[in-house]
Amino acid sequence: MGGYTNFMKMQDGAEIFVRKWVEVEKPKGVLFIAHGMAEHSKRYDAFARFCNDLDLLVIANDHRGHGRTGEKAQLMGYFAPQDGFERAVDDLYEIILSVKAELPRLPVFIMGHSMGSFLVRRYVQRYGDTVQAAIFMGSAGKPGPELQIAKLIARLQMIKSPTKPSKLLDKMSFGGYNKAFKNTKTAFDWLSRDEAEVQKYIEDPQCGFVCSSGFFYDLFYGLEIIHKSAEIDKMPKELPLLVINGGSDPVGGSGVKTFVEQLKKHGVERVTSILYPGARHEILNETNRTEVMEDVGAWLLKHVDPDLDQ
Repeated sequence: MGGYTNFMKMQDGAEIFVRKWVEVEKPKGVLFIAHGMAEHSKRYDAFARFCNDLDLLVIANDHRGHGRTGEKAQLMGYFAPQDGFERAVDDLYEIILSVKAELPRLPVFIMGHSMGSFLVRRYVQRYGDTVQAAIFMGSAGKPGPELQIAKLIARLQMIKSPTKPSKLLDKMSFGGYNKAFKNTKTAFDWLSRDEAEVQKYIEDPQCGFVCSSGFFYDLFYGLEIIHKSAEIDKMPKELPLLVINGGSDPVGGSGVKTFVEQLKKHGVERVTSILYPGARHEILNETNRTEVMEDVGAWLLKHVDPDLDQ
């Protein structure tokens, strides 16, 4: 499963695990996927194979502190000693540059889910001219003032150990998500209505782990920076964007609508928004996942060159 894999060394020496689904005879484009927090790239295997059937190559990495990358470094749930969020964005940039060098004629698209969507939003702000379209999946709007409290707690916990898992920050960040649903059976019912998919997540040793105070601090920094007006202004105004969420996703909530309005306010006009009523956070693992995949696939194919002879 997951096609071809390898580790790629970044400029700072970190070794990042990269997974490639490339069983395509005449590719029309490349989709890069940035996974979410406390998960990994292999969970996107079904969607990647669906994209392969559309003649799209797919590449994904395991972020620092996640999946095979975290295992190799023997440090799960932690980005980096300094500027971890930006470093994770730079990892995406370095990998995508290598893809563009190898396949210069193919358009490159980037998609991020949840935390991955925050990384991709920052990527588009910093490196938007390197991709032809971007997808923000399971994203969220501007955080409230409670973010500053959480950031302070993270900073205080980092004094003792920035790499130690923070159960407090984990509870503050995720503890309330299940409250939106009745008759919940697990702590992760907020992820999907599909009980089998939720159980797969629970049984996966590389999913659902508690991240460190240093990681949370970097994440909170990221949530701040991507919502700054000056940074949003850096996004290419003509870049096609797809904002896609579950209608019952407790992560995004009503903030997704505000996010789309914010983009348009800053002159980013080519924004398509899709909301799936009743769907929760992981729409690629939802009961209507086939519908989601087909919608994303159709949107991507609108942005490939129909005359490309690869």
